[in-house]
Amino acid sequence: MAKSEPPPIDPPRRATLKEVAKAAGVSLASASYAINGAGSVGEATREHILKVAAELGYRPNQSAKAMKTGKTGAIGLILPDLTNPFFPSLAQGVIQAARAHGYSVFLTDTEGSAEAEQRAVSLLIDHGVDGVIWFPIADDGPVGKLIEGVPTVVLDRNLPGYDVIQADYVEGGRLAAEHLIAAGHVNIGVISGPHAASSARQRAEGAIAAIRERANLTWHVHNAFSLDLEPAVAEALERRTATAVIAGADLIAIGAMRHIRSMGLSVPGDVSVVGFDDIPWAQLHMPALTTIDMPVEDMAAAAVETLIRRMSARSEPRRRVVFNVELIARDSVRILT
Repeated sequence: MAKSEPPPIDPPRRATLKEVAKAAGVSLASASYAINGAGSVGEATREHILKVAAELGYRPNQSAKAMKTGKTGAIGLILPDLTNPFFPSLAQGVIQAARAHGYSVFLTDTEGSAEAEQRAVSLLIDHGVDGVIWFPIADDGPVGKLIEGVPTVVLDRNLPGYDVIQADYVEGGRLAAEHLIAAGHVNIGVISGPHAASSARQRAEGAIAAIRERANLTWHVHNAFSLDLEPAVAEALERRTATAVIAGADLIAIGAMRHIRSMGLSVPGDVSVVGFDDIPWAQLHMPALTTIDMPVEDMAAAAVETLIRRMSARSEPRRRVVFNVELIARDSVRILT
């Protein structure tokens, strides 16, 4: 004989704002003001209402709030590649900063695809986010048209018409080159990131200018922000004409070190390597990677604060915030002199 199933248990009903007001002994308006942090309510009364709301398990209806205020309390974060350890660190910084300001974050990874980037922007706009923090995959493209009218802060790229948060990439490239030159290296190769990204070009430009002043630029090639090396990059390394290499990102640097070892050479014994970004892998790698550190947490906080300012004052002049960078000396550079 089959056993009878127990009747389903209905989930607990969510308390309403009206019930919070009644339990707290205040008007509906006062309860609303206290929970939304608005209106004229004494501090003691506000604390009492919030305590009662917590005891009842009250949660605001965000959909209803959005319909009334035109705001969702959410921002969008568009990043190009979450497999790169730099971006989860950046995302965490944005989420923490947004949470401190009372915002939630919708995160999307475009996987380096222009089509996916367009879809991500459309999806965030359809969900009614109050603003967007955008790390573009390139300096141009159709996304700008899609995002018009939505408060937007751009990370990394100096795109006209947007608030911009970035680091001093030219200075970072210069610091990397000067560190190698001070260590006695004369023949230096440069592996820059994708030419379509202005920040990648600036890193290479800073390094190349410093090298040409006091050393020899042995070769200059390009690579995706990836561990996997392009054939031209592998070929340049295999010439064995450079005693040191500057890479436009830590992922590229680690890929280069891996290829150098496959050639039967050692880092830094035969070839010294400097990266850029200071991702978590940099100090865990063997040897630990000398690199250029960017203040990711500060940049994330500045992006959130700038976006909040833009959402409340859309006619303000555009801001461009440039953060200083720092060279972190580790074990991947050999001192020749």
